[in-house]
This record gives sequence, C-alpha cells and structure tokens, in this order.
Amino acid sequence: MKMERKNYSSGAPLEEKVGYSRMVQIGPYIKIGGTTSVQEDGTVYGEDAYEQTAYVLDKQIKLLESIGASKEDVFSIFIYTTDITQGAKICDAYAERFHDIKPLNTMVEITRLNRPTQFVEIEMEAMLTE
Repeated sequence: MKMERKNYSSGAPLEEKVGYSRMVQIGPYIKIGGTTSVQEDGTVYGEDAYEQTAYVLDKQIKLLESIGASKEDVFSIFIYTTDITQGAKICDAYAERFHDIKPLNTMVEITRLNRPTQFVEIEMEAMLTE
C-alpha cells in the first residue's frame, strides 16, 4: 500500500528556487528538514545559541501544529552546532520544550553553517499516533 506524501513549505524563497520542502509527511511519519533561525525577512534571529535554538524549535513546533500534530508527537531531534561549548545553552532551550517528552536527541559539532552568525541547525522527526 502506497502512503500519501504531502510537502510543506515555510515560505523561504530558496525552497522553491532549489526544490525542497521544509517538512514532508508520508502517512503518519513527519520529518522537518534542517532549520536555522533565519527569519522571513532573511535576517538571523538571536545573538547566541540559546536564542537561536529556542527560535528554531518554536518554529518547528508551529509547523507541526499547522498540520494537527504537536510536540508530543516528536520522537527524534538532531542538532548541529558550530560551537559545542554552547551545548548547555542549547540544552536549556531544548529542555524547556521537550524535557518531559524525552525524544531521541543527538547533538554534533560541525565546522560552519550558511552564515557566520548561525550557531544551530535542527532536524526533527515526528509520528502521528492517532
């Protein structure tokens, strides 16, 4: 049985230009691709890793809610950071949203992101259970 695929955009201009979706749902499975703290006007939100992590997670939670899912449906979060010494700040923002849900969590340090002022990029996976 083939499951229905739905593509969702966040409205970022590159999504249409390059040909990618911010979020894809196949059946009950939902994946949100790598998301940074770039705002609709193209500027980077937040001056530290905590602010950027909070912004990205809230942005992703809103995407889930827009299709009737919730943060309670999240089972995996993958965080890329350009500065692992900021891990405590990243974990603080994460814990405020997911402490009691306890999804899988991986954090890795990478060399850089698209802009030098970006500290985090986050991927998220969820599964609709109802």
